[in-house]
Amino acid sequence: MESVEKLNYQPNACAQGLKGGRLHTIGLVIPNIRNLVFPAAIRGIEDAAGQYGYTVVLCNTDESIDKERFYIESLRRRLIDGFIFSTARPGHEYLLKLASEGVPVVFLIRQLGKTVDSVVLNNEDGAYQATKYMISRGLKEIALINGALELPLYQHRYNGYLRALKEAGAAEPYRMVIHGASGWEDGYLVMRDLLSLGYQPDGVLATSDPKAMGVIRAIHDVGLKVPDDISVMGFDNLDFSSMTDPPLSTVAQPFYEMGVKACRRLIHLIEKGRDTKSRAKIDVFPAELVIRKSVI
Repeated sequence: MESVEKLNYQPNACAQGLKGGRLHTIGLVIPNIRNLVFPAAIRGIEDAAGQYGYTVVLCNTDESIDKERFYIESLRRRLIDGFIFSTARPGHEYLLKLASEGVPVVFLIRQLGKTVDSVVLNNEDGAYQATKYMISRGLKEIALINGALELPLYQHRYNGYLRALKEAGAAEPYRMVIHGASGWEDGYLVMRDLLSLGYQPDGVLATSDPKAMGVIRAIHDVGLKVPDDISVMGFDNLDFSSMTDPPLSTVAQPFYEMGVKACRRLIHLIEKGRDTKSRAKIDVFPAELVIRKSVI
């Protein structure tokens, strides 16, 4: 021990990992660190990992399959213990193969089938609640500015929107239902184009808070007011949503808690494995409306 102290000896983690078969390291793969849905989830993952003595390695793919495959192979060579993926989408079925090979994998926010452990929001119910609330406020022409339908979460939000309209006996306003929008710039451009073409809904459901922010800016730029002329509902409850003008009504996602749940589930798979008879565990978090001042 005197020599250890004198030489400031530090155990070699790689050597320990080779001996024990585990390095207590998690790979977290996300599509875009600039997407504001991820910081709270990442913090939840890091906090939970720290409680169990794990380190998190963050990889940003920019939605590139090539980058994702590179990160996976690179981390596997370094004896990574397991992965949390927030990048799952059609075309990424190789992630399912990864899990079938025995690599511990958990999907977070995005889901690809039901054969891999996942932590997601009840997206359909969130959009249903939001649309139903807007209808209850007397709004009749509710536009939808949605993301890409190839991502199941946006398909589910579309389904929830349609279910609320159907329950109310309202027809889908096809010309005011836009899919494939991403971020506040798209929200702004889509809303500006709708208004310039003469389509003026009395409400808008934007399926992310950044898209809703762009919608509000476009409405203001043409001299209309939110919510006096057009009500706007977002989706996510990001930190800035309470600071928009007016403060944004939205659907809350508990990103931090979802991150904690995904990390704990992955560590369980790493340390305990999966019962060969058990199915994948799908944790579905409830959506919650946060009503502020952007809906009349």
